[in-house]
Amino acid sequence: MNLPPAKSAALPIVLLAAAGFLSSAGARVVDPLLSVIARDFATTVPAVSIVVAAYTLPYGLCQIAIGPFGDRVGKLRVILWAMFAFALATGACALAGGVNQLALLRIAAGAASAAVIPVGMAYIADAVPYAERQVTLSRFLNGIVLAQLLAGPVGGIFGEFIGWRGVFLMLAIGGIILAIGLRMRLARLPDKRGTAAFSLVNYVVLAKHPLARRILICGWLDGVLLMGCFPFLAPYMHERFDLTYAVVGLILAGFGVGALAYTRFVRRLVARLGEPGCVLLGGSLMAGAVALGVLSPVWWLFIPVELAMGFGFYLLHGVMQARATELLPQARATAVSSFAFVLFLGQSVGALLLAALIAHGGYLTAFLADAGAIVAFTLYLASVLRRPTT
Repeated sequence: MNLPPAKSAALPIVLLAAAGFLSSAGARVVDPLLSVIARDFATTVPAVSIVVAAYTLPYGLCQIAIGPFGDRVGKLRVILWAMFAFALATGACALAGGVNQLALLRIAAGAASAAVIPVGMAYIADAVPYAERQVTLSRFLNGIVLAQLLAGPVGGIFGEFIGWRGVFLMLAIGGIILAIGLRMRLARLPDKRGTAAFSLVNYVVLAKHPLARRILICGWLDGVLLMGCFPFLAPYMHERFDLTYAVVGLILAGFGVGALAYTRFVRRLVARLGEPGCVLLGGSLMAGAVALGVLSPVWWLFIPVELAMGFGFYLLHGVMQARATELLPQARATAVSSFAFVLFLGQSVGALLLAALIAHGGYLTAFLADAGAIVAFTLYLASVLRRPTT
């Protein structure tokens, strides 16, 4: 059941977007710091790269428990506790004495961060009617997109001047400030709480619902096909065009610029094209960008490629996020966490599959196969959205 419209006006969208920023930045900010961490611990970059997986793996796995917990005790309360825990674990990372200790603390930070984005989306869905939901979710998405755009460069710049420990302390301070802000607003904001005991039964309900099954399968395919190619764009540009990773990083920032453009145009696009039309346009942009990138004879074409990928990915993905919030209205956090879980699994599987294709057939074969699969997936998803909701 949605909250009354009058109460939705009090939606703390800026605080939620800031929480999404910190959650995403916690994952991305480490990438440019790996060499510095390796030097400080007198080891190699591959040896310290475990701190990346140590954050993302618990982030995905914890979704199963976080959803029902948010539905039971209140979504804003869960986000508040998560931000405090994230701040404490991230601050402790700055005191780590070795790689193993840092990895364990990153596991704690990733597990805490897991509650922020899916539960925040579920809270927005409780407060906003479906007709306006994708637009409001896009405002929440601003924080996540800005993290993807800025976390790498900012982490590298600040890491140069204050060290990797200082970067972790900055994130921790930001988390504490945000948690205090949420705590001050909590008493004045509606926060739905469930009446049933903590239970995983709602996952069975989702599995039995035909539309929910299709959306979750599509969420998994979204991760496999659209997100699976992301890790290989940088090494491809480096190997194909002999670009430095600094230049590659700037080109990849175009994805975030395209995503920001999506947040500005989503209202008009949804109104004009409808959800199936947005999916078809978004999938076409993604598939075309992947194909153009691998067929491009010049490096600078990757600038419009990244812009198109950022815009197209979120245009398609935004529709799926909005639909995920409506799969189980009485337990939205469970539904959104389910979607995040299958998306995470899909991304992991997609990266493994594409790596295998690249190893056996090269980048051209792998990327063109991915582009073709994206087209087929887009057509299937559009057909799913046109079906009755029962």
